[in-house]
Amino acid sequence: MIEESNKLIYDLPDDRIAKYPLAERDASKFLVYRGGRIEESLFRRVGDYLPADAMLVFNNTKVIRARLSMHKSTGANIEVFCLEPVVPSDVQQAFTMTHETTWKCIVGNSKKWKGGDITCSLNQDGGILLHAYRIESQDNTSIIRFVWDDPTLTFADVIERAGVTPIPPYLNRETEEIDNQRYQTVYSEYKGSVAAPTAGLHFTDEVLKQLRDAGHQLVNLTLHVGAGTFKPIKVSDYHDHVMHSEHFFVTRNAIKSICDHERDIVAVGTTSVRTLESLYWLGVKYLTDRNADLEQLGQWDAYNLPKTYSRQEAFSALLQYMDEHNKDHFQSATQIMIVPGYSLRVIDGLITNFHQPGSTLLLLISAVVGDRWRDIYDYALSHDFRFLSYGDSSLLMKS
Repeated sequence: MIEESNKLIYDLPDDRIAKYPLAERDASKFLVYRGGRIEESLFRRVGDYLPADAMLVFNNTKVIRARLSMHKSTGANIEVFCLEPVVPSDVQQAFTMTHETTWKCIVGNSKKWKGGDITCSLNQDGGILLHAYRIESQDNTSIIRFVWDDPTLTFADVIERAGVTPIPPYLNRETEEIDNQRYQTVYSEYKGSVAAPTAGLHFTDEVLKQLRDAGHQLVNLTLHVGAGTFKPIKVSDYHDHVMHSEHFFVTRNAIKSICDHERDIVAVGTTSVRTLESLYWLGVKYLTDRNADLEQLGQWDAYNLPKTYSRQEAFSALLQYMDEHNKDHFQSATQIMIVPGYSLRVIDGLITNFHQPGSTLLLLISAVVGDRWRDIYDYALSHDFRFLSYGDSSLLMKS
């Protein structure tokens, strides 16, 4: 199953990276790969290419304004990039906190922060401040306690006032006003991501209505996308790459809908794929051991668990677990790494953008379509498709 990481490399000229979104979300080019053939269309016609009565699964996470520009009393600027909450660790609860909360962060210009607090203003006259205190350092991250002067503000209010939407580093530009709207899906709901589930950026309310009217079932789940999604594979054998972990939650109704669906399932974005496949394996864990820890799926767990269970059996097991524990939603974290040779257990197809060379996302694509990923990307490059987060889209039905 081993394939060296350099086989995932292709030449991506800088001028093929979409630095800004198109004026209309659904006007992007759309590559369709099914039955071994490549077609080209526009995204607003996505419904014309889906299998009949398909279920589409969306990630409704919302990008937070995670970049905070703060300063010391001496005037030195320090950037704090919020990654995930520590106290409380539940993402939704963390945003409702008043007065203080603690997060894992990346600190820019860290050497100039020797101690004490750094601050930024939460109102125009500077009378209300956000204070940050570094509690400890962990490798390339820091544990930061945030305290703010106005206890009527939640942390969601705080970062909305003080933060900036983080855009991907490969755009090589600062965040602009257009990003506050367009680096967000129209169906985003739950705050917690520091990167957008970009496959969903092409959907409009009108496209979603057309899909429902055509008989397709639309289901939401929530995986909060971390900065690790941009982490390149830097080792010669991708099996030595340490995959990042991401938190997700799915309602009981969504799990029941997926369990009962008998036709094709198409994931919107790689984050939806990772969540759906992780749910399957967590169900298998529960089937094999009723005392199993379902709070985390490890990087290689999927490759060591029994592969004899159907999707319905695995998802039924999750429903049983939820009923036994009186839960109306299932919450966990996944470190799953989907690589060539992985057998997809839930999805039949994927709507996704075009990804960076040498990335774990490209590994996932090659697991869906096999070696044809290179033909697909060669076609996109030679037919003026735009790449990466603000780029064009594709529908890839599994080989």
